[in-house]
Formats: sequence, structure tokens, C-alpha cells
Amino acid sequence: MTELDDSASADPSIDEGDVRPGPLWRHALWVAGIAAAAVAVGWATSLFRIGPERYGLPPAAPGALWPYLVAWAVIGVLIAAVLRTAAAKVPVYAPGRIAAVLTYGGTRLSLGWRPEAPVLCGMAAAALIAASVWCAIALRSPTRTPGETTTADG
Repeated sequence: MTELDDSASADPSIDEGDVRPGPLWRHALWVAGIAAAAVAVGWATSLFRIGPERYGLPPAAPGALWPYLVAWAVIGVLIAAVLRTAAAKVPVYAPGRIAAVLTYGGTRLSLGWRPEAPVLCGMAAAALIAASVWCAIALRSPTRTPGETTTADG
């Protein structure tokens, strides 16, 4: 009843690590939603560092916030797209959580620290590499069919 994923609510036998096939618009909506939610939560949890001093600590670094929010929205879309593309082909465990955590972490660090462009690119590359490694692990893992069982005898 409280499930957000249509496929999970339609079939209770679908697990977190199942393949997620479907139309392109559903994948695009998922990617955009994960990225937007992670950036929004990163921004909301950084408010005490970016707001007026009377609400918390003094700002960590001067400068505009919008370039960092836009940059991490784009990076979040790329991260979520990589994970969702792999999840549409093979079972990937928790692609939404991984995309959200990587995007949230980058947003939170960038808003509090406001790094220069080369460092921001390095952070983006690290997040994309982490997502790619997560997908590579899923691609290399042996997948079992739902009826297949494993025993100690072989």
C-alpha cells in the first residue's frame, strides 16, 4: 500500500535486486526523481551552513549556491542513469539508494565547502566511478533464476 515502485506493488514476489524492465519514460522519470530528491535533501540538510549566521554556523565559504545545485542535479542524473541502465538489464541491488547517497553526499559537501571546478569534477568523477563499480559488480555476479536453489552438494 505504501510502496512507491509500481512493479513492487503489482507483484509481491519482486525483490530489491530484481531486473527493472519497462518503458523509457518510466526510467527517465525514475532517474529525474532520484536526482531531484537527493539534491533537495542535500540542500535542505545544508541550510544551517548556508543560511544566515543566526540560524547556525557561519557560512563555510562565500559564493553562489545555484551552480553547485545545478551541477549536482546533472551529476545525479548521470549517476542514476548509469545505475538504472544496468538495473534494466541485470539485477542490481538498491540502485536508487546508491544513486541518492552518492548525489546527496556530493551536494552536501559542495554546498558546505564550495570547491573549485577541478575539485568538483574530481568529486563527480569519483561518484560516477563508484556507480560504475557498483554496476560492474552486478554485471559480474552470477544471477540465479527464481526457481533455482543452491545446495552444498552442488
